[in-house]
Amino acid sequence: MKLKNSYFFTLRENVKDEDSVSSNMLVRAGMIKKSSAGVYMMLPMGYRVLNKIETIIRDEMEKADSQELLMPALIPEDVYIASGRRAGFGNSMFTLKDRKGQSYSLGPTHEELFVMAAKMQIRSYKDMPFSLYQMQTKFRDEPRPRYGLIRVREFVMKDAYTFDKDEAGLDIAYQKQFNAYKNVMDRLHLTYKIVKADTGVMGGLLSEEFQAITPLGEDVIVLCDSCDFSSNLEVAACVPQKAEQEDVKEEMTLVETPNSRTIEEVTDFLKKDVKKFVKTLIYNVDGKAVAVMVRGDRDVNETKLRKLLNANEVELAEPEMVVEATGAQVGFAGPVGIKCPVYADEEILSMQNFIIGANKTGYHYTGVNLSDFEINGSGDLRNIQEGDICPCCGGKIHFAHGIEVGNTFKLGTKYSESMNLQYLDSNNQLQYVWMGCYGIGPARAMAALAEQNADENGINWPKDLAPYQVAIVVISMKDEEQVRIANELHDALQAKGIDVIMDDRDERPGVKFKDMDLIGIPFRVTVGKGIKNGVIEFKERTGEKQELSIEEAVDQIVSIVKA
Repeated sequence: MKLKNSYFFTLRENVKDEDSVSSNMLVRAGMIKKSSAGVYMMLPMGYRVLNKIETIIRDEMEKADSQELLMPALIPEDVYIASGRRAGFGNSMFTLKDRKGQSYSLGPTHEELFVMAAKMQIRSYKDMPFSLYQMQTKFRDEPRPRYGLIRVREFVMKDAYTFDKDEAGLDIAYQKQFNAYKNVMDRLHLTYKIVKADTGVMGGLLSEEFQAITPLGEDVIVLCDSCDFSSNLEVAACVPQKAEQEDVKEEMTLVETPNSRTIEEVTDFLKKDVKKFVKTLIYNVDGKAVAVMVRGDRDVNETKLRKLLNANEVELAEPEMVVEATGAQVGFAGPVGIKCPVYADEEILSMQNFIIGANKTGYHYTGVNLSDFEINGSGDLRNIQEGDICPCCGGKIHFAHGIEVGNTFKLGTKYSESMNLQYLDSNNQLQYVWMGCYGIGPARAMAALAEQNADENGINWPKDLAPYQVAIVVISMKDEEQVRIANELHDALQAKGIDVIMDDRDERPGVKFKDMDLIGIPFRVTVGKGIKNGVIEFKERTGEKQELSIEEAVDQIVSIVKA
């Protein structure tokens, strides 16, 4: 590859409308370009990196005995209605109508179509197990696309599916895919953690995420100081902290708390410990108001609430819904006399003589006990916090941030039941097929690598993932001898299987050096005045310069690059 007559550009300044290190560096390196919010062009240099990531994924899928196919991106909306998932996707699904008025969607995911394909194969238990996968574009109408390739509206995903006759077969298939994913992450040189996660709209029995650890990561990863416990924040189990028991049960008393809406304002006004307060938050759960109680210093976990109530959508209620449920302005909600169901975090069940909102603007109740109101249910409904007790070993919890690069699901019979995927067992009885689902985002992996490997000069790609492994920089294109030697080195390295790029542009040497560092070429060969003494300069991107004799340079470079 020679740059002079190729499509190649870089930007010297940071990009104003990119909000992450990776997106800024990838745009500056001429690898991606935003065409609209959450939609990116993948330009030649970036596409080379992406192809190398996809090649590794395909190699591991082949080793895991998974066959590649390609599903359509344009899918009849009825497919998602039939599986019962249309409501779960809500506004995140792009929809359109054809000229006959038939409703279609741009596929956000493809489980249903893989079930349709599996029906063509499966009749008997003898037709399983098998696995299929694809690399296909997905479309999701993200409300807030951000962080470049990390949260987008259009993206390529590798999704694989396994089909087995029973749960034991699924366990074997799942472990095979799980191991393949670990191999992929290791070969991508990612720093990652595997964590338990919410099954979300996918449903099923188990979800595990492969999280690339970066400060930017939008997911909070829960870890233990003492054991290997790891979880996504949204599903991390909490060990309830029992309140200290008091000898005297107080009487519930209405207290005026003017201009005190937030926990901070009320605790300051009443001069009480925040652990004596109970927050009551009003949620819109599938269109209906629900009150949720947590201790004053805790936060409600909406994923846990959704699971407890078996709901599709959970979000904080708008002020109008709060006023209708409480009869008061926002900030004074409480469980006494409220006009909606009440659910309590399990920590509340041991509390005594606590403080709540009075459902009256400007007032709270003190001396409240569980006997003063009714609850409709309780459970683990809060977010775990740093310093909390580990649910596995009793150690201390701490947080990290991660980018979800891959996930694995044990779907069980969720989709086979909803779409009638059955087989005849050895007793000639109809049974539902057991499925697994496994996804990796190649472009997300690319962004995670850029986040983990960015430095002040560009992206320090691993040598087997960089767009090119070796850059040959010609100091003077007017020097025929330099040009001749550079071309010979280029051709010789290429013949040895090295990805090599030759910077033969009419630019200053400093510009060429900066560009090669920015796009992340691991090794640089400089052909300059040293050729008069029979040497060229060789430099690892983050290492020291060294001189190599021209005669031995090719063999030495190949040895270093392939080490």
